[in-house]
Amino acid sequence: MTSDFWLWYHKNMNTITIAKEKIKNEGGIVILPLKEYQKLCGMAVPTYYLKGKAAKNLDKMVGAGLREYQGGKCKIIKSLADLD
Repeated sequence: MTSDFWLWYHKNMNTITIAKEKIKNEGGIVILPLKEYQKLCGMAVPTYYLKGKAAKNLDKMVGAGLREYQGGKCKIIKSLADLD
């Protein structure tokens, strides 16, 4: 490496320091371009956790739907206009 390049490199580059303890405590870090991060955030789906009666009702609905699907009671439709 020539000394001119070395001076240019150090003059034009920013240094970021991240404490090893911070990385260890957080379980690692990820560095992404801003546009990639925004794309990932836009694709994220919120997670909901149900408890009690709401969770039991949902479990019953899913079970009934699976039984209907396995029993061949489901229709294949091409659009919502095909629904009765």
